[in-house]
Amino acid sequence: MCGVVGIVAKSDVNQSLYDALIVLQHRGQDAAGIVTSHKGRLNLRKANGLVRDVFHKRHMMRLRGKMGIGHVRYPTAGSSSSSEAQPFYVNSPYGITLAHNGNLTNVKSLKEDLYKEDLRHINTDSDSEVLLNILAHELQALHKLKIEADDVFTAITALHERCKGGYAAVAMVTGYGIIGFRDPHGIRPIGIGKRETENGTEYMLASESVAIDALGYEFVRDLEPGEAVIIGIDGTLHAKQCAKKSLHSPCVFEYVYFSRPDSIIDGISVYKARLRMGEALAQKIERDFPNQEIDVVIPIPDTSRTSALQLANTLGIKYREGFIKNRYIGRTFIMPGQKQRKKSVRQKLNAIELEFKDKNVLLVDDSIVRGTTSEQIIQMARDSGAKSVFFASAAPPVRYPNVYGIDMPAASELIGFNRDETQIAAEIGADWLVYQDIDDMIEAIMHKNSAGIKRFDASCFNGDYVTGDIDQTYLDALQSSRNDQAKTDHNLRDNEVMDIHNTN
Repeated sequence: MCGVVGIVAKSDVNQSLYDALIVLQHRGQDAAGIVTSHKGRLNLRKANGLVRDVFHKRHMMRLRGKMGIGHVRYPTAGSSSSSEAQPFYVNSPYGITLAHNGNLTNVKSLKEDLYKEDLRHINTDSDSEVLLNILAHELQALHKLKIEADDVFTAITALHERCKGGYAAVAMVTGYGIIGFRDPHGIRPIGIGKRETENGTEYMLASESVAIDALGYEFVRDLEPGEAVIIGIDGTLHAKQCAKKSLHSPCVFEYVYFSRPDSIIDGISVYKARLRMGEALAQKIERDFPNQEIDVVIPIPDTSRTSALQLANTLGIKYREGFIKNRYIGRTFIMPGQKQRKKSVRQKLNAIELEFKDKNVLLVDDSIVRGTTSEQIIQMARDSGAKSVFFASAAPPVRYPNVYGIDMPAASELIGFNRDETQIAAEIGADWLVYQDIDDMIEAIMHKNSAGIKRFDASCFNGDYVTGDIDQTYLDALQSSRNDQAKTDHNLRDNEVMDIHNTN
């Protein structure tokens, strides 16, 4: 999962892009990048690390220009190579840069086609570079010295025909403007904002509405599935549906975990969705565990707080903060290796003993993926004197890998894979465990939505991949590339390449 932003303004956009990436930092802490266009020249800065560490004053001074795009990255395949930091750039045609959130599911065949038919070389393992080269080829195929809006829409239509999977992207064409587009299923989010200034209208594209709000833009709307928008360098806006067939199927995990609670994704408040998930989960606890004596409800910070508070209110049980989080440790979900993941949990959270001692505690989390974090947190509760530790997940069991841009591990590394709830409870050390029902979760998110959503991508819970191109062969290949050993080997290769580069 990544965060993207694009701005066309009447003054330099470097500070605005930086501020937007800070707001979107929760979507990726592996790398960050900004590219701006100034008088026909591109200015690029990207590197591994948090936004605040990647950009210093000297970099910001060089990032001149009234339009630009930015990106925060987390490694979908576990690689931390700086060569895969975005935005990516190709010089032909026109000079195009691109930042992308999501994952192409047919990237292998696309790479072969780009080399054999389009004569384009791909230099990294990133599917974002593939997406950029597809766009560049389709624009170049038009053989026009100066492109117009219809030319861009023609290229995006061809891109949708070739590319499968989930993607939301911003691209900048030097001297022309910024393009935003979304996959035909609308799996990954992107929206548009607008601001009136004394010098004219400014536009912004971003992964979440909260970034648009934070910069003082008015949130206009989400891009439709398959839609492309063009913000010209002169401030004009063009939009067109470029997919021949679309079915709105946004990723359910945006509401469960990834998006900030103050964001609105496809017309649905993330905060309200999480409140309703907490209420539905409380009702299930009342049905399935009616005689349990729960003294206190404690959330596992941060994303479970909203659901946990509503759950406690519905049950009429005290809500307490029992864990203090070190905000300078990255999300364990994003950690590339199991050893590093285990080490980070104790550094990340510390228990307040008086909230646990001699109490029956119900811990609430947004979801359980590997179970490693859950197991350690339950042990922390017991070490702090809890009599009993119960565990509730605001999402159903994660039983299948995600293929659309979330680094959920190989199926065999998911604690929900081939285990029932009793077995999972034993694995993580809980006295009992309750999961949200998938129908209740979807109803909580869907609740009176007005965005025309017909379904959600809930494939990590039910194995139903909305793009229809995922089979067991694909999942087997994913297993070999996403398991922790594969990630370790990948990072070792990256480090060897970096060592050679540094030596030379």
